[in-house]
Amino acid sequence: MHKGLWNVLGTTEIVSKKPTINDVARLSGVSKKTVSRVINDSPNVKSDTRSKIQAVIQQLDYAPDPQARGLAFRRSYLIGLVYDNPNALYISDIQAGILHACYGTGYELIMHPGDFCSHRLIDQVQHFVHRARLDGVILLSPISQLDKLAHSLRRNHCPYIRISPKKIDAVANVVVSNDRKGAFLMTEHLIGLGHREIGFVLGPSSNLSSEEKFEGFHEAMKQHGIPLRKRLVIEGANTFESGVAAGEQALTRAVPPSAIFASNDVMALGVLKTAQMMGIAVPESLSIAGYDDSAHASLVWPDLTTVNQSVGFMGELAAHKLMLQLAPDRDRAKLVDVSVEPKLVIRHSTAAVMHV
Repeated sequence: MHKGLWNVLGTTEIVSKKPTINDVARLSGVSKKTVSRVINDSPNVKSDTRSKIQAVIQQLDYAPDPQARGLAFRRSYLIGLVYDNPNALYISDIQAGILHACYGTGYELIMHPGDFCSHRLIDQVQHFVHRARLDGVILLSPISQLDKLAHSLRRNHCPYIRISPKKIDAVANVVVSNDRKGAFLMTEHLIGLGHREIGFVLGPSSNLSSEEKFEGFHEAMKQHGIPLRKRLVIEGANTFESGVAAGEQALTRAVPPSAIFASNDVMALGVLKTAQMMGIAVPESLSIAGYDDSAHASLVWPDLTTVNQSVGFMGELAAHKLMLQLAPDRDRAKLVDVSVEPKLVIRHSTAAVMHV
């Protein structure tokens, strides 16, 4: 084996060309177990000892071998993402956030689409967990709303995080997108612009996210004394095509809305297409708002007023919480923020209502 000279903390030592945990332990004057605790971010190490070990790790440019770590801790260092969402941009943003959290930790991500409506979903997820030897899983809405799936994962000792529109589990197991608040904020924005005839395009009624967004919309209307017009509440499918259809349905009413709020950007863009095909000026004659602040929202004209729910950050936070569950002191997952606050992003697709 090739040898090399390393000068660590003022002492020249001969170590393997590719440093090992044994080298780190020897040069730090501690046990392998203590080095392992530092690598896995365990709190049970004195600060001066931790600093000394980290200095050796940095000087040696030591990186733990994922396979060796997996064997030592009986882990695969693989986490899964289970989703059923037609919005590819949303999935991509979540994935990017998870990968950012995983960078440098040795963990890798495996994607797995699921069918929320399938009676075999729970078995399929469990099969995915066992087949891929996953250390844990992140569940996206609407799959995350299935309590039976969460119970099944707990029974099988599989750590999980549910990304959900509201708090549906213990703090350690959930990241909340706060969809009700986001929809409330957007509806208040439209009301503040003078709109009273406001159409609302929600996603599938079986989705908890759709329910929460509708409740936020309804609550804002109620607080401002504006009656809910059921003829202007239209169920979509979270797809562009369903947004086009919803726009046609709303804008051909005898009394069309002066504003339409769609519960994701893709459907809002579908409404925008319908308005343009019908010759309706946006925002002069019709304000349109979306939800998600996806990449496409700022690439169209007029660019889309929307709600930024920090999708990438939610993925990053979920992965961070999951990795804390997998660490020696898993209780620290309870201390990480559970809720991500939505923010209004006001662009050019909404404007004050024009009274004739």
